[in-house]
Amino acid sequence: MTHPMNNNSATATATTIPRRAVLVQALAGAAALTVPGLVRAQAASAHVVIVGGGFGGATAARYLRQYAPQVRVTLVEPEQRFFTCPFSNLYLAGLRSWDSLGHGYDGLRAIGVEVVHARADDVDASARSVRLSNGQTLKWDKLVLSPGVDMRWNAVEGYDQAAADKAPHAWKAGAQTQLLRKQMEAMPDGGTFIMTIPDNPFRCPPGPYERAGMVAHYFKQHKPKSKILLLDAKDNFSKKPLFQQGWKALYGDMIEWVGLADDGLITRVDANQLEVESNFGIRHKASVLNVIPPQKAGFIAERAGVADASGWVPIKAETFESRLVKNIYVLGDATIAAPMPKSGFAANTQGKLAAAAIATELVGRPLPQAVYANTCYSLIGTDYGISVAGVYRASEGKLIEVPNSGGVSPMDANASFRAAEARYGAAWYTAISADIWGA
Repeated sequence: MTHPMNNNSATATATTIPRRAVLVQALAGAAALTVPGLVRAQAASAHVVIVGGGFGGATAARYLRQYAPQVRVTLVEPEQRFFTCPFSNLYLAGLRSWDSLGHGYDGLRAIGVEVVHARADDVDASARSVRLSNGQTLKWDKLVLSPGVDMRWNAVEGYDQAAADKAPHAWKAGAQTQLLRKQMEAMPDGGTFIMTIPDNPFRCPPGPYERAGMVAHYFKQHKPKSKILLLDAKDNFSKKPLFQQGWKALYGDMIEWVGLADDGLITRVDANQLEVESNFGIRHKASVLNVIPPQKAGFIAERAGVADASGWVPIKAETFESRLVKNIYVLGDATIAAPMPKSGFAANTQGKLAAAAIATELVGRPLPQAVYANTCYSLIGTDYGISVAGVYRASEGKLIEVPNSGGVSPMDANASFRAAEARYGAAWYTAISADIWGA
Protein backbone atom coordinates (compact mmCIF):
# COMPACT_ATOMS: atom_id res chain seq x y z
CA MET A 1 0.00 0.00 0.00
CA THR A 2 1.11 3.51 -0.53
CA HIS A 3 -0.65 7.51 -1.34
CA PRO A 4 -3.75 10.19 -1.98
CA MET A 5 -6.09 12.71 -3.54
CA ASN A 6 -8.63 15.18 -2.15
CA ASN A 7 -8.09 15.62 1.65
CA ASN A 8 -4.67 14.01 1.23
CA SER A 9 -3.95 15.25 -2.25
CA ALA A 10 -1.20 14.79 -4.79
CA THR A 11 -2.26 16.01 -8.20
CA ALA A 12 -2.43 13.06 -10.56
CA THR A 13 -1.06 14.80 -13.65
CA ALA A 14 2.16 14.04 -15.46
CA THR A 15 5.30 15.95 -14.59
CA THR A 16 8.46 16.70 -16.52
CA ILE A 17 10.62 16.15 -13.44
CA PRO A 18 12.75 13.00 -13.88
CA ARG A 19 11.90 10.28 -11.37
CA ARG A 20 15.41 10.16 -9.90
CA ALA A 21 15.32 13.92 -9.34
CA VAL A 22 11.94 13.64 -7.68
CA LEU A 23 13.25 10.98 -5.33
CA VAL A 24 16.26 13.11 -4.42
CA GLN A 25 13.97 16.06 -3.71
CA ALA A 26 11.62 13.92 -1.66
CA LEU A 27 14.44 12.58 0.46
CA ALA A 28 15.96 16.01 1.00
CA GLY A 29 13.54 16.96 3.76
CA ALA A 30 14.24 13.82 5.75
CA ALA A 31 17.99 14.08 5.25
CA ALA A 32 17.98 17.66 6.54
CA LEU A 33 16.85 16.40 9.94
CA THR A 34 19.97 14.29 10.43
CA VAL A 35 22.55 17.08 10.27
CA PRO A 36 25.31 16.20 12.77
CA GLY A 37 25.23 18.24 15.95
CA LEU A 38 21.50 18.97 15.78
CA VAL A 39 21.04 18.16 19.44
CA ARG A 40 23.14 15.19 20.54
CA ALA A 41 23.73 16.18 24.14
CA GLN A 42 22.82 17.71 27.46
CA ALA A 43 19.19 16.65 27.59
CA ALA A 44 18.54 16.00 31.26
CA SER A 45 16.93 12.82 32.51
CA ALA A 46 13.67 13.38 30.67
CA HIS A 47 11.42 10.46 29.77
CA VAL A 48 9.70 10.24 26.39
CA VAL A 49 7.07 7.53 25.98
CA ILE A 50 6.11 6.52 22.45
CA VAL A 51 2.94 4.54 21.77
CA GLY A 52 2.92 2.54 18.54
CA GLY A 53 5.86 0.74 16.94
CA GLY A 54 5.08 1.32 13.27
CA PHE A 55 6.50 3.73 10.70
CA GLY A 56 5.98 6.84 12.85
CA GLY A 57 6.55 5.63 16.40
CA ALA A 58 9.55 3.39 15.78
CA THR A 59 11.18 6.15 13.73
CA ALA A 60 10.67 8.68 16.51
CA ALA A 61 12.21 6.26 19.03
CA ARG A 62 15.29 5.61 16.89
CA TYR A 63 15.93 9.27 16.09
CA LEU A 64 15.35 10.50 19.63
CA ARG A 65 18.13 8.17 20.70
CA GLN A 66 20.30 9.72 18.00
CA TYR A 67 19.40 13.35 18.64
CA ALA A 68 19.30 13.23 22.46
CA PRO A 69 21.07 10.10 23.75
CA GLN A 70 20.64 11.08 27.40
CA VAL A 71 16.84 11.07 27.15
CA ARG A 72 15.10 7.90 28.31
CA VAL A 73 12.96 6.54 25.48
CA THR A 74 10.28 3.89 26.02
CA LEU A 75 8.38 2.40 23.10
CA VAL A 76 5.01 0.76 23.87
CA GLU A 77 3.86 -1.75 21.25
CA PRO A 78 1.64 -4.80 21.88
CA GLU A 79 3.03 -6.94 19.04
CA GLN A 80 6.38 -8.71 19.09
CA ARG A 81 6.69 -8.10 15.34
CA PHE A 82 5.19 -5.29 13.30
CA PHE A 83 3.72 -6.32 9.95
CA THR A 84 3.60 -3.50 7.43
CA CYS A 85 0.64 -2.42 5.35
CA PRO A 86 3.08 -1.26 2.67
CA PHE A 87 3.83 -4.31 0.49
CA SER A 88 0.98 -6.33 2.04
CA ASN A 89 -0.75 -6.14 -1.34
CA LEU A 90 2.24 -7.97 -2.80
CA TYR A 91 1.60 -10.75 -0.31
CA LEU A 92 -1.93 -11.07 -1.72
CA ALA A 93 -0.43 -11.36 -5.20
CA GLY A 94 1.97 -14.09 -4.13
CA LEU A 95 4.98 -11.86 -4.73
CA ARG A 96 6.07 -11.58 -1.08
CA SER A 97 6.11 -14.05 1.80
CA TRP A 98 4.23 -13.16 4.96
CA ASP A 99 7.39 -13.26 7.07
CA SER A 100 9.08 -10.71 4.80
CA LEU A 101 6.58 -8.09 6.00
CA GLY A 102 7.39 -8.55 9.70
CA HIS A 103 9.90 -6.47 11.66
CA GLY A 104 11.06 -6.97 15.23
CA TYR A 105 12.42 -4.55 17.80
CA ASP A 106 15.85 -5.92 18.68
CA GLY A 107 17.45 -3.21 16.54
CA LEU A 108 15.82 -0.52 18.67
CA ARG A 109 16.72 -2.29 21.91
CA ALA A 110 20.34 -2.41 20.73
CA ILE A 111 20.52 1.40 20.63
CA GLY A 112 18.98 1.85 24.08
CA VAL A 113 15.25 2.08 23.44
CA GLU A 114 13.19 0.38 26.15
CA VAL A 115 10.52 -1.70 24.40
CA VAL A 116 7.42 -2.73 26.34
CA HIS A 117 5.10 -5.21 24.64
CA ALA A 118 1.72 -4.11 25.99
CA ARG A 119 -1.30 -2.13 24.86
CA ALA A 120 -1.73 1.49 25.90
CA ASP A 121 -5.20 1.63 27.46
CA ASP A 122 -5.46 5.17 28.79
CA VAL A 123 -3.67 8.51 28.98
CA ASP A 124 -3.86 11.06 31.78
CA ALA A 125 -2.50 14.25 30.23
CA SER A 126 -2.62 16.27 33.47
CA ALA A 127 -0.68 13.61 35.40
CA ARG A 128 1.50 12.91 32.37
CA SER A 129 0.98 9.18 32.60
CA VAL A 130 -0.08 6.32 30.36
CA ARG A 131 -1.69 3.14 31.68
CA LEU A 132 -0.81 -0.15 30.01
CA SER A 133 -2.69 -3.44 29.62
CA ASN A 134 -0.07 -5.23 31.76
CA GLY A 135 -0.99 -3.06 34.76
CA GLN A 136 2.05 -0.83 34.42
CA THR A 137 1.76 2.97 34.49
CA LEU A 138 4.45 5.00 32.76
CA LYS A 139 5.19 8.61 33.64
CA TRP A 140 6.34 10.84 30.80
CA ASP A 141 7.68 14.32 30.11
CA LYS A 142 6.71 14.06 26.45
CA LEU A 143 4.29 11.58 24.90
CA VAL A 144 4.33 10.54 21.24
CA LEU A 145 1.31 8.71 19.83
CA SER A 146 1.49 6.84 16.55
CA PRO A 147 -1.77 4.90 16.86
CA GLY A 148 -2.61 4.23 13.23
CA VAL A 149 -6.29 3.91 12.37
CA ASP A 150 -9.37 2.17 13.68
CA MET A 151 -12.33 1.16 11.55
CA ARG A 152 -15.58 3.09 11.89
CA TRP A 153 -17.73 0.05 12.53
CA ASN A 154 -21.33 0.43 11.34
CA ALA A 155 -20.52 3.57 9.36
CA VAL A 156 -21.76 1.38 6.51
CA GLU A 157 -24.94 -0.46 7.54
CA GLY A 158 -24.24 -4.09 8.33
CA TYR A 159 -20.47 -3.81 8.50
CA ASP A 160 -19.41 -4.35 12.10
CA GLN A 161 -16.40 -6.13 13.56
CA ALA A 162 -18.07 -9.54 13.26
CA ALA A 163 -18.80 -8.92 9.57
CA ALA A 164 -15.07 -8.42 8.96
CA ASP A 165 -14.55 -12.12 9.70
CA LYS A 166 -16.47 -12.93 6.51
CA ALA A 167 -15.84 -9.81 4.43
CA PRO A 168 -12.33 -8.73 5.54
CA HIS A 169 -11.09 -5.17 5.23
CA ALA A 170 -7.41 -6.21 5.45
CA TRP A 171 -6.58 -2.55 6.13
CA LYS A 172 -4.37 -3.48 9.08
CA ALA A 173 -1.67 -5.96 8.14
CA GLY A 174 -2.21 -9.17 10.07
CA ALA A 175 -4.87 -11.83 10.40
CA GLN A 176 -7.24 -9.90 8.13
CA THR A 177 -4.66 -9.86 5.33
CA GLN A 178 -4.07 -13.58 5.68
CA LEU A 179 -7.82 -14.24 5.70
CA LEU A 180 -8.31 -12.30 2.46
CA ARG A 181 -5.50 -14.28 0.81
CA LYS A 182 -7.10 -17.59 1.86
CA GLN A 183 -10.45 -16.47 0.46
CA MET A 184 -8.78 -15.58 -2.85
CA GLU A 185 -7.16 -19.01 -2.98
CA ALA A 186 -10.50 -20.75 -2.28
CA MET A 187 -12.48 -18.68 -4.80
CA PRO A 188 -13.56 -20.61 -7.92
CA ASP A 189 -12.19 -19.52 -11.27
CA GLY A 190 -14.77 -17.23 -12.85
CA GLY A 191 -15.80 -15.73 -9.52
CA THR A 192 -16.12 -12.03 -8.71
CA PHE A 193 -13.88 -10.20 -6.24
CA ILE A 194 -15.64 -7.07 -5.00
CA MET A 195 -13.82 -4.29 -3.19
CA THR A 196 -15.66 -1.32 -1.66
CA ILE A 197 -13.61 1.86 -1.26
CA PRO A 198 -14.49 4.74 1.11
CA ASP A 199 -14.37 8.47 0.58
CA ASN A 200 -11.30 10.40 1.76
CA PRO A 201 -9.61 10.61 4.18
CA PHE A 202 -8.41 7.07 4.84
CA ARG A 203 -5.13 5.21 5.27
CA CYS A 204 -3.07 4.97 2.09
CA PRO A 205 -5.44 6.30 -0.58
CA PRO A 206 -3.63 4.56 -3.48
CA GLY A 207 -3.72 1.27 -1.56
CA PRO A 208 -7.07 -0.02 -2.89
CA TYR A 209 -6.01 0.57 -6.49
CA GLU A 210 -2.65 -1.12 -6.03
CA ARG A 211 -4.53 -3.98 -4.36
CA ALA A 212 -6.76 -4.29 -7.42
CA GLY A 213 -3.67 -4.73 -9.60
CA MET A 214 -2.11 -7.25 -7.25
CA VAL A 215 -5.33 -9.30 -6.96
CA ALA A 216 -5.56 -9.22 -10.77
CA HIS A 217 -1.97 -10.46 -10.97
CA TYR A 218 -2.88 -13.44 -8.79
CA PHE A 219 -6.05 -14.16 -10.77
CA LYS A 220 -4.25 -13.92 -14.10
CA GLN A 221 -1.88 -16.63 -12.93
CA HIS A 222 -4.38 -18.89 -11.16
CA LYS A 223 -8.01 -17.90 -11.92
CA PRO A 224 -7.96 -16.13 -15.30
CA LYS A 225 -11.76 -16.18 -15.83
CA SER A 226 -12.36 -14.12 -12.67
CA LYS A 227 -13.46 -10.49 -12.43
CA ILE A 228 -12.68 -7.64 -10.05
CA LEU A 229 -15.33 -4.99 -9.32
CA LEU A 230 -14.28 -1.80 -7.50
CA LEU A 231 -17.17 0.16 -5.97
CA ASP A 232 -15.82 3.58 -5.05
CA ALA A 233 -17.42 6.34 -2.92
CA LYS A 234 -15.61 9.01 -4.97
CA ASP A 235 -15.03 9.92 -8.60
CA ASN A 236 -11.32 10.60 -8.42
CA PHE A 237 -8.32 8.99 -6.76
CA SER A 238 -4.55 9.20 -6.57
CA LYS A 239 -2.78 8.38 -9.84
CA LYS A 240 -6.10 7.43 -11.45
CA PRO A 241 -5.01 7.72 -15.11
CA LEU A 242 -1.82 5.78 -14.38
CA PHE A 243 -3.65 2.99 -12.56
CA GLN A 244 -6.28 2.65 -15.25
CA GLN A 245 -3.65 2.63 -17.96
CA GLY A 246 -1.72 -0.12 -16.14
CA TRP A 247 -4.82 -2.22 -15.41
CA LYS A 248 -5.81 -2.18 -19.08
CA ALA A 249 -2.32 -2.95 -20.34
CA LEU A 250 -1.75 -5.92 -18.02
CA TYR A 251 -5.21 -7.33 -17.31
CA GLY A 252 -7.51 -6.23 -20.11
CA ASP A 253 -11.11 -6.04 -18.89
CA MET A 254 -10.59 -8.02 -15.68
CA ILE A 255 -10.87 -4.88 -13.47
CA GLU A 256 -13.99 -2.69 -13.53
CA TRP A 257 -14.01 0.54 -11.53
CA VAL A 258 -17.34 2.23 -10.67
CA GLY A 259 -17.14 5.73 -9.20
CA LEU A 260 -19.62 7.76 -7.17
CA ALA A 261 -21.37 9.26 -10.21
CA ASP A 262 -22.08 5.76 -11.57
CA ASP A 263 -23.46 4.43 -8.26
CA GLY A 264 -20.22 3.30 -6.64
CA LEU A 265 -21.26 4.38 -3.12
CA ILE A 266 -22.12 1.37 -0.95
CA THR A 267 -24.68 1.92 1.81
CA ARG A 268 -25.29 -1.62 3.10
CA VAL A 269 -23.27 -4.82 3.54
CA ASP A 270 -24.59 -8.35 4.05
CA ALA A 271 -21.47 -10.25 4.99
CA ASN A 272 -23.33 -13.56 5.37
CA GLN A 273 -24.50 -13.41 1.76
CA LEU A 274 -21.33 -11.66 0.51
CA GLU A 275 -23.57 -8.97 -0.90
CA VAL A 276 -23.46 -5.17 -0.97
CA GLU A 277 -26.14 -2.65 -1.85
CA SER A 278 -25.45 0.65 -3.59
CA ASN A 279 -26.91 4.08 -2.93
CA PHE A 280 -29.38 3.53 -5.80
CA GLY A 281 -30.50 0.18 -4.40
CA ILE A 282 -28.53 -2.07 -6.77
CA ARG A 283 -27.20 -5.27 -5.18
CA HIS A 284 -23.88 -6.84 -6.07
CA LYS A 285 -23.01 -10.44 -5.17
CA ALA A 286 -19.38 -11.39 -4.55
CA SER A 287 -17.39 -14.59 -4.41
CA VAL A 288 -14.89 -12.70 -2.23
CA LEU A 289 -15.93 -9.45 -0.57
CA ASN A 290 -13.28 -6.95 0.55
CA VAL A 291 -14.95 -4.05 2.40
CA ILE A 292 -12.68 -1.12 3.23
CA PRO A 293 -14.75 0.99 5.65
CA PRO A 294 -14.35 4.63 6.70
CA GLN A 295 -11.68 5.11 9.35
CA LYS A 296 -10.58 7.32 12.24
CA ALA A 297 -7.55 7.79 14.48
CA GLY A 298 -6.63 4.80 16.65
CA PHE A 299 -8.39 4.33 20.00
CA ILE A 300 -5.66 5.78 22.23
CA ALA A 301 -5.93 9.15 20.44
CA GLU A 302 -9.48 9.47 21.76
CA ARG A 303 -8.43 8.43 25.26
CA ALA A 304 -5.68 11.06 25.22
CA GLY A 305 -8.10 13.80 24.15
CA VAL A 306 -6.19 14.70 21.01
CA ALA A 307 -8.82 13.66 18.42
CA ASP A 308 -11.42 16.24 17.42
CA ALA A 309 -15.01 15.76 16.27
CA SER A 310 -13.81 14.49 12.88
CA GLY A 311 -12.20 11.49 14.57
CA TRP A 312 -8.75 12.61 13.42
CA VAL A 313 -5.99 14.53 15.23
CA PRO A 314 -5.21 18.20 14.49
CA ILE A 315 -1.49 18.90 14.84
CA LYS A 316 0.90 21.86 14.75
CA ALA A 317 2.65 21.66 11.39
CA GLU A 318 5.99 22.79 12.81
CA THR A 319 6.33 19.94 15.32
CA PHE A 320 3.36 17.53 15.04
CA GLU A 321 2.47 18.41 18.62
CA SER A 322 -1.25 18.10 19.27
CA ARG A 323 -3.23 21.31 18.89
CA LEU A 324 -5.53 20.15 21.69
CA VAL A 325 -3.18 18.80 24.38
CA LYS A 326 0.25 20.19 25.15
CA ASN A 327 3.28 17.87 25.30
CA ILE A 328 1.58 15.15 23.27
CA TYR A 329 2.81 14.59 19.71
CA VAL A 330 0.89 12.56 17.15
CA LEU A 331 2.28 10.98 13.99
CA GLY A 332 1.18 9.19 10.88
CA ASP A 333 -2.22 8.06 9.66
CA ALA A 334 -4.08 9.38 12.73
CA THR A 335 -3.32 13.02 11.96
CA ILE A 336 -4.95 15.82 10.01
CA ALA A 337 -1.91 16.70 7.92
CA ALA A 338 -3.21 17.36 4.41
CA PRO A 339 -1.81 17.85 1.81
CA MET A 340 0.60 15.26 3.22
CA PRO A 341 -0.77 11.75 2.64
CA LYS A 342 -1.48 9.02 5.15
CA SER A 343 1.48 6.90 4.06
CA GLY A 344 4.37 5.01 5.63
CA PHE A 345 6.98 7.36 4.21
CA ALA A 346 5.04 10.38 5.54
CA ALA A 347 4.92 8.88 9.04
CA ASN A 348 8.66 8.18 8.86
CA THR A 349 9.55 11.79 8.05
CA GLN A 350 7.08 13.08 10.64
CA GLY A 351 8.74 10.85 13.25
CA LYS A 352 12.14 12.33 12.48
CA LEU A 353 10.89 15.91 12.68
CA ALA A 354 8.97 15.31 15.90
CA ALA A 355 12.03 13.66 17.45
CA ALA A 356 14.12 16.68 16.51
CA ALA A 357 11.48 19.08 17.88
CA ILE A 358 11.26 17.22 21.20
CA ALA A 359 15.01 16.96 21.56
CA THR A 360 15.65 20.63 20.84
CA GLU A 361 12.90 21.74 23.23
CA LEU A 362 14.35 19.58 26.01
CA VAL A 363 17.73 21.28 25.65
CA GLY A 364 16.31 24.76 25.06
CA ARG A 365 17.44 25.18 21.47
CA PRO A 366 15.48 26.68 18.54
CA LEU A 367 13.19 24.37 16.63
CA PRO A 368 14.49 22.91 13.36
CA GLN A 369 12.85 24.07 10.15
CA ALA A 370 9.87 21.82 9.47
CA VAL A 371 10.39 20.16 6.09
CA TYR A 372 8.77 16.83 5.26
CA ALA A 373 8.99 14.46 2.30
CA ASN A 374 6.95 11.66 0.84
CA THR A 375 7.32 9.16 -1.97
CA CYS A 376 4.70 6.49 -2.68
CA TYR A 377 5.36 3.61 -5.04
CA SER A 378 2.52 1.43 -6.27
CA LEU A 379 2.99 -1.88 -8.05
CA ILE A 380 0.50 -2.83 -10.77
CA GLY A 381 2.40 -5.84 -12.11
CA THR A 382 5.72 -7.56 -11.44
CA ASP A 383 7.60 -5.15 -13.69
CA TYR A 384 5.14 -2.28 -13.69
CA GLY A 385 5.50 0.41 -11.03
CA ILE A 386 4.21 3.98 -10.70
CA SER A 387 4.94 6.63 -8.10
CA VAL A 388 4.08 10.02 -6.66
CA ALA A 389 6.35 12.28 -4.63
CA GLY A 390 6.18 15.59 -2.80
CA VAL A 391 8.00 17.83 -0.35
CA TYR A 392 6.06 19.80 2.30
CA ARG A 393 6.89 22.57 4.76
CA ALA A 394 5.22 24.34 7.63
CA SER A 395 3.83 27.78 6.86
CA GLU A 396 1.79 29.80 9.36
CA GLY A 397 0.85 26.69 11.28
CA LYS A 398 -0.22 24.68 8.24
CA LEU A 399 1.45 22.23 5.90
CA ILE A 400 1.86 23.30 2.28
CA GLU A 401 3.37 21.46 -0.66
CA VAL A 402 6.60 23.02 -1.89
CA PRO A 403 6.00 24.14 -5.49
CA ASN A 404 7.68 22.02 -8.18
CA SER A 405 9.04 19.63 -5.57
CA GLY A 406 7.53 16.40 -6.86
CA GLY A 407 4.95 14.90 -9.17
CA VAL A 408 3.80 11.60 -10.58
CA SER A 409 5.13 9.11 -13.09
CA PRO A 410 4.64 10.21 -16.72
CA MET A 411 1.78 8.68 -18.70
CA ASP A 412 3.98 8.05 -21.73
CA ALA A 413 6.72 6.11 -19.92
CA ASN A 414 8.06 3.00 -21.67
CA ALA A 415 8.32 -0.53 -20.27
CA SER A 416 11.86 -0.07 -18.96
CA PHE A 417 10.79 3.03 -17.03
CA ARG A 418 7.86 1.18 -15.42
CA ALA A 419 10.17 -1.74 -14.57
CA ALA A 420 12.68 0.65 -12.99
CA GLU A 421 9.98 2.16 -10.79
CA ALA A 422 9.00 -1.32 -9.65
CA ARG A 423 12.64 -1.91 -8.63
CA TYR A 424 12.81 1.49 -6.91
CA GLY A 425 9.74 0.57 -4.88
CA ALA A 426 11.37 -2.64 -3.67
CA ALA A 427 14.56 -0.75 -2.82
CA TRP A 428 12.54 1.87 -0.92
CA TYR A 429 10.94 -0.81 1.24
CA THR A 430 14.30 -2.38 2.07
CA ALA A 431 15.86 0.99 2.87
CA ILE A 432 13.05 2.38 5.02
CA SER A 433 12.73 -0.88 6.97
CA ALA A 434 16.43 -0.71 7.82
CA ASP A 435 16.12 2.99 8.71
CA ILE A 436 13.29 2.30 11.16
CA TRP A 437 13.76 -1.15 12.66
CA GLY A 438 17.38 -1.79 11.73
CA ALA A 439 16.50 -4.81 9.56
